[in-house]
Amino acid sequence: MTEHNNARELLADAIHADVADVPQDARIGLFARWDSLAHMHLLLSIEKHIGRQLNPDEAVQIECLADVAALVEKNARAKV
Repeated sequence: MTEHNNARELLADAIHADVADVPQDARIGLFARWDSLAHMHLLLSIEKHIGRQLNPDEAVQIECLADVAALVEKNARAKV
């Protein structure tokens, strides 16, 4: 599974929706279901997925699925 698919699954979980409901290019502010509450749920899901807390800089840099995917990938490489 690609990191982008992982990112879509994490966002889908945060908004309580199916992965199919999450656009490939989802971005906070442009995807209506990705509001501030969903963003907080997403951050918590990411932390659970990568097994650590995000630092504040990482948290504020997450604006789109590509950002989530890059963060997940970076942490996966760090564990190897």
